[in-house]
Amino acid sequence: MSAGKLRIALIQPNIVWENTEANILKYNSIIDSIPQSDIVVMPEMFTTGFSMNIEKSGESVNGTSIKWMQNASNKYNTAVVGSIPVIDNGIAYNRLYMVNGNMQEYYNKRHLFKPGNEHNYYQRGEERKVFNIKGYRILPQICYDLRFPVWSRNRGDYDIIINVANWPAARTEVWRTLLKARAIENQCYVIGVNRVGTDGNNTSYLGSSMVVDARGEVLLDLGSDENYGTIELSLEKLTAFRRTFPVLDDGDDFLLK
Repeated sequence: MSAGKLRIALIQPNIVWENTEANILKYNSIIDSIPQSDIVVMPEMFTTGFSMNIEKSGESVNGTSIKWMQNASNKYNTAVVGSIPVIDNGIAYNRLYMVNGNMQEYYNKRHLFKPGNEHNYYQRGEERKVFNIKGYRILPQICYDLRFPVWSRNRGDYDIIINVANWPAARTEVWRTLLKARAIENQCYVIGVNRVGTDGNNTSYLGSSMVVDARGEVLLDLGSDENYGTIELSLEKLTAFRRTFPVLDDGDDFLLK
């Protein structure tokens, strides 16, 4: 039996700097307005902004943001996705969570953004993961991961990339180009969710959260304002395209170290 349609909601917020409670109030209001969806996706560090202030922004694995994700998932009957700064056994990670009812999966950011000194505050992830929801296989990524095609390489094991980001305005065109490139080369859907506004470091963001299909066509673009949008994805259409144009079968073998 083939998977049915998957409805994705993208939230593109102006994140309140290092203020978890204010951001949660914002997300509650937004999600109340969103049509019923299978997955709701928010940006990188969606309750704090891209903060290196671990003492203030870091949370335990049972912290405020995680508890809110669990409550929102149960209340709205949806999976909730976003990254937060987490302290796990004394080690800080930029960690993406997918919370779906009582199920909780996570991915630690592999490629830490050295120009922003992220590597001096967080431990990089070592494990590539694939989540599954309603028969769709999802490769989770966080922001800078998007620049590394080997880490993104489709081994025939996923259908969607979800990348949550705080991608600065100065490199918006790079963001848009890489989202399309990852979709084309991996014959998958790519969902990129970014923020807008200006953070506590005076870094500006222009959103451009997008959904791109395997042909590189933009199916949804949230523009540059605080916004949200929903879209339905079809695994049947993706599988048919892969079958008629089987590019992945001709990929080169490699060893990831």
